[in-house]
Amino acid sequence: MWVIETSEQDMSETSETHEGGCLCGAVRYAFTGEPVYSANCHCRSCQRAVGAGFVTWTAVKKEGFAVTQGEIKYCETSPGMHRGFCDQCGSSLEGHGDDWDENYVTSASLDDPTIATPTTNVFLDHQQPWVRIDESLRCYEKFPD
Repeated sequence: MWVIETSEQDMSETSETHEGGCLCGAVRYAFTGEPVYSANCHCRSCQRAVGAGFVTWTAVKKEGFAVTQGEIKYCETSPGMHRGFCDQCGSSLEGHGDDWDENYVTSASLDDPTIATPTTNVFLDHQQPWVRIDESLRCYEKFPD
């Protein structure tokens, strides 16, 4: 289960509904409440899933998350880890683990990505040499226990 310590000031203070979706517009999602936290993941699975040096994820409460249009397709990329994407345009949208307390949306897929500012970098042991790390964020070689 992904749990990264956060403070009250890390995420926007809001209980409104936030929305996001894929590039082509076929899939839309929404969640209510404020994001739990946001983190940059540098693991090779994330790199390959989005074709970039890292993915910024925003954790949201499972009970507040819903697909509002279309359907998210899933691929189990490691035991118990499910990555969701649009099967029309390929946009990475959501991820969750079998035993996780939150769903994770790709921050860039949010209509307003500014609602979640990353506080942490994880899996820096997989960091690409051309990615510059913001040293003001918490940094972990692996995933913190």
